[in-house]
Amino acid sequence: MSGTFVGMPAFPRAAREAVGNATLRGNLRHATHTIRDKRARAVAELDDWAALREAGKQIKDHTLRHLDRYLVQVEEAVTAAGGTVHWAADADEANEIVARLVQETGESEVVKVKSMATQEIALNEALEARGIHAYETDLAELIVQLGKDRPSHILVPAIHRNRGEIRDIFRSEMGEWGRPAPEGLTDTPAELAEAARLHLREKFLRAKVGISGANFVVAETGTLVVVESEGNGRMCLTLPETLISVVGIEKIVPRWQDLEVFLQTLPRSSTAERMNPYTSMWTGTTGEDGPRTFHLVLLDNGRTDTLADEVGRQALRCIRCSACLNVCPVYERAGGHAYGSVYPGPIGAILSPQLRGTGSEIDASLPYASSLCGACYEVCPVAIDIPEVLVHLRERVVQGGPAVRGGNRVVLKPAKGHAAERAAMRAAQWAFTHPGALRTGQRLASRTRRLHPRTLPGPGRAWSGTRDLPAVPAEPFRDWWQRTHGGKGGAK
Repeated sequence: MSGTFVGMPAFPRAAREAVGNATLRGNLRHATHTIRDKRARAVAELDDWAALREAGKQIKDHTLRHLDRYLVQVEEAVTAAGGTVHWAADADEANEIVARLVQETGESEVVKVKSMATQEIALNEALEARGIHAYETDLAELIVQLGKDRPSHILVPAIHRNRGEIRDIFRSEMGEWGRPAPEGLTDTPAELAEAARLHLREKFLRAKVGISGANFVVAETGTLVVVESEGNGRMCLTLPETLISVVGIEKIVPRWQDLEVFLQTLPRSSTAERMNPYTSMWTGTTGEDGPRTFHLVLLDNGRTDTLADEVGRQALRCIRCSACLNVCPVYERAGGHAYGSVYPGPIGAILSPQLRGTGSEIDASLPYASSLCGACYEVCPVAIDIPEVLVHLRERVVQGGPAVRGGNRVVLKPAKGHAAERAAMRAAQWAFTHPGALRTGQRLASRTRRLHPRTLPGPGRAWSGTRDLPAVPAEPFRDWWQRTHGGKGGAK
């Protein structure tokens, strides 16, 4: 996975800085609460939501178990329909393929549909290094690009910006990228949207090469599917002469019929709509309509390694709806940038450390970017048990152990800075297997509770620095139970 965001501080430090930004917190609170309330109403309309959720989970799990077969089927179907399939093991290989394909057309500009996969591999930066300018056409992605910023949300990348900030970005930056913002532009949504529409229209009409991702790839037909709400995707997918789609290998579904499930659950979980305004599907090429040349780049970039993890592989079910971000109390306060990845929030906390490994400080800290409240699991439309994977990855960070990296089985070393945690867990294990010692320790703690510090010393400061240290009760539970419910007399 690309190291575009790596180099940032570990999540606790980045989050601490973000929490201190009152404007950011206000923007996030307003946006996430609005989206999740609308989603709840949209989901409540369906009596069979639980069945759809389970169906989506089963389809994804079946596909992952037989991914080798379905990948071959995709290649055969796309090739038969007139497309060309390329295989990319990592970000560098994918970027090299795309850059070469663009250069072969003789063009130096491309228009892009919003794509998490191309952000993951830092495609825009790789193309820029080759003298190729990539223009984002999704409104929120345009705001991020013009503002020389980074996305902070899967569905709404500019969620951390308010209308006034967007107006200022359009006024100062649009002229450097193409058509300038209209004179006297205000921060009303209609005017901002019209300014973006006019700015992008000339790029749509001029571009000869389009780059997209895909929400789904249907194995039996080789059909790619993009769902979006603005129409920019439809323009990018139909007007250019050459279309290049970069898609993670986990986006495959076996049959056309499987789309019936996801085209109900994805829009309701993401934009709280019954269906997306624009659902674009294409199968190879045709001489009468759309691009004359189509290339599909199938991206691994850590996905096969993730697939080898029996607990962690469920992260590959993700359909990028972002529902988990909108209910997460940690994301609401810290924002997306603190996660150091294009995949923020709860899903990013389990996906990024698996795709990139836990060798960097930021990736080793991501499994701890959660309160384990479980809200993310409750709203996930494909039932990813994010808390389970978080605990699994925490164990990997602290203890190390067997894993698969780069297709090879390796034994990971414990991450630095967790020696005290390992010692504490070993001490707890010993205490819980020696009831007499546990009972004595509980009684001693209760009798000395007036002397206890308000914060923990040494390495414990990292925990108590942001939490209240629980007060020790005046009497251990064991003693209370014996006094009130124990013995022959029962409860008193």
